Amino acid sequence: MQQQQQQRRMFTAALLALIFILATVGTTEAGKKEKPEKKAKKSDCGEWQWSVCVPTSGDCGLGTREGTRTGAECKQTTKTQKCKIPCNWKKQFGAECKYQFQAWGECDLNTALKTRTGNLKRALHNADCQKTVTISKPCGKLTKPKPQESKKKKKEGKKQEKMLD
Repeated sequence: MQQQQQQRRMFTAALLALIFILATVGTTEAGKKEKPEKKAKKSDCGEWQWSVCVPTSGDCGLGTREGTRTGAECKQTTKTQKCKIPCNWKKQFGAECKYQFQAWGECDLNTALKTRTGNLKRALHNADCQKTVTISKPCGKLTKPKPQESKKKKKEGKKQEKMLD
């Protein structure tokens, strides 16, 4: 009989402990406030549209660009931003477009020009750049091969002139 009473007491103690633990966990979770979800900003402001970078002096180096956006309730619709145009980029394709060029091609004898193609490598500030560009330049002096005999004759003629002097 004592053994049954002892078992009941143990069972009751275990049951009370379990209830206590569940109550503690329940109040801890209930005490946690759910974070209110961040309110989605309802903005009628458009995306920033940036002008090209205008150098302060010359055609490269430090400069500024203007940004604008639309929207009736926008706090700011225009702003100015500092920018830089690298001085070693090809300006004829846009100062904000960087191209990787292939080797120069063979000289076209009809036009006396040689060409090469460049693929867009990088565009600064979402600039509007062409994917590929082609440039041309004069071939340089086109020399026709001279026969070896005429050189020898000229040298011999100069030697004879020196001997006569």
